[in-house]
Amino acid sequence: MDNNNNAPGSGGLRGGLGSLFGGGAPEYSNTELAGVPLTGMSPLSPYLNVDPRYLVQDTDEFILPTGANKTRGRFELAFFTIGGCCITGATFGTLNGFRMGLKETRDMPWSKPRNVQILNMVTRQGASWANTLGSVALLYSVFGVAIEKARGAEDDLNTLAAGTLTGLLYKSTSGLKGAARGGLVGLAMSGLYALYNNWDHLKGASPSRY
Repeated sequence: MDNNNNAPGSGGLRGGLGSLFGGGAPEYSNTELAGVPLTGMSPLSPYLNVDPRYLVQDTDEFILPTGANKTRGRFELAFFTIGGCCITGATFGTLNGFRMGLKETRDMPWSKPRNVQILNMVTRQGASWANTLGSVALLYSVFGVAIEKARGAEDDLNTLAAGTLTGLLYKSTSGLKGAARGGLVGLAMSGLYALYNNWDHLKGASPSRY
């Protein structure tokens, strides 16, 4: 069978289907396309009539407002900090309460009164540690946001100042010496956090902030 005899029919069939679905694209021979310049153009996908350059994402995934920072600010981190400290305190308090409950009731046989006493110790210690760490995190976040808004800048100086003020205020009920010790502890802990946060920068690599 001569294949050339079926060529016009196939072309008519493709043309008919193309017109049925809104019109088919014109077909060009290799001779007609030989003189078309392709300088500066990427080859089209054989499956999609789309330039592959438009499918490559060379920009950020999210669109940020003009002037917005790419890293999360202290106000956004405050919720995570407070919640994380509460959960951490509750977990540590629960384990510590369970340890203390077993220690205080080691002379008692396993019975309902012993279980109730252990459960009370676990609940008391978990709530106490969660309240303590949550309060410290709340003070630190409030001081950090306030200092950032007052200075108009976000750097490690805000971290050191917020940690020091948090220690001073939290231990202010213990007198002047207690407040001073609390401030020193807050300064030391915030200093360690700032050092850890800039460790990559100190080694010469790009820092991964937050």
